[in-house]
Amino acid sequence: MDITIHTSWQKQLSHEFKQPYYTDLMRFIKKEYIQNTCYPPRNEIFSAFDHCPFDKTKVIIIGQDPYHRPNQANGLCFSVNDRVLLPPSLRNIFNERETDLGKPFPSSGNLQRWAGQGVLLLNATLTVRAYEAGSHQNKGWELFTNAVIKKLSAQKNDLVFLLWGGFAKKKTVLIDAGKHHILTSGHPSPLSANRGYWFGSRHFSKTNAILTKLGKRSIDW
Repeated sequence: MDITIHTSWQKQLSHEFKQPYYTDLMRFIKKEYIQNTCYPPRNEIFSAFDHCPFDKTKVIIIGQDPYHRPNQANGLCFSVNDRVLLPPSLRNIFNERETDLGKPFPSSGNLQRWAGQGVLLLNATLTVRAYEAGSHQNKGWELFTNAVIKKLSAQKNDLVFLLWGGFAKKKTVLIDAGKHHILTSGHPSPLSANRGYWFGSRHFSKTNAILTKLGKRSIDW
């Protein structure tokens, strides 16, 4: 399956592309996209990397898998395409952003603007079959995205990892906490957010405070 990825990531992940699990994964994905409707579109599977080059990455948000309804997924975790109704988790993300930073609710849920500032919006699983949440889990994507997290942890310093919810928090073991900054909270989904584990986390202002202290440009959330 011919899928391209940004050259900066191609260099960093070249070892993974040669692994048997990755070959098997690409064979599976090719078959899935031929036989079923899958998301995101094939040319957006690696959008998180294309919009946020390795050398520009300074913040990482980890999601689980893409939205599985038509026109939603665009390869960036939590993000949806322009003119698409906001899913509940994304609405809660923007609600918290509004409370934290005083920024008005946006007209679009497309988070490419965040990615362009160095926010890697990484799903653990990069593809999904339509209307079947989690259908491409445990096929090899997690091995690949875990390698991405470990590579970032090893090769860079003072990254800010935003781990929202129990699934994302499990990725802590892949990150060198002595070199990086890890912020955790509940998941922004309604079930977790309404229990008080998401609202009030203030991760947007906290991230910018860390970046400013490091002498880096803050994120215009």
